[in-house]
Amino acid sequence: MADNQLTVSGEKRVESERKDKNCTISERSYGAFSRTLALPPGVDPAAIKATVAKGVLKVNVPKPASAKAAKIEVKSA
Repeated sequence: MADNQLTVSGEKRVESERKDKNCTISERSYGAFSRTLALPPGVDPAAIKATVAKGVLKVNVPKPASAKAAKIEVKSA
């Protein structure tokens, strides 16, 4: 994470092989990917958690602490 941006990158690999009585067909494909997401200001990078289950990436980004309104007492001069 840099400059309030989270970048997720990876590589997809697929290999398959089919055998017939006269020939064998083998296919391979590879591809890299990258996604960059803008995060709201105030996100703590240490609090971001990522997990992978059954080929699905899940990224949890906790909401930043909201700015609290401050009451200012106005006094007449």
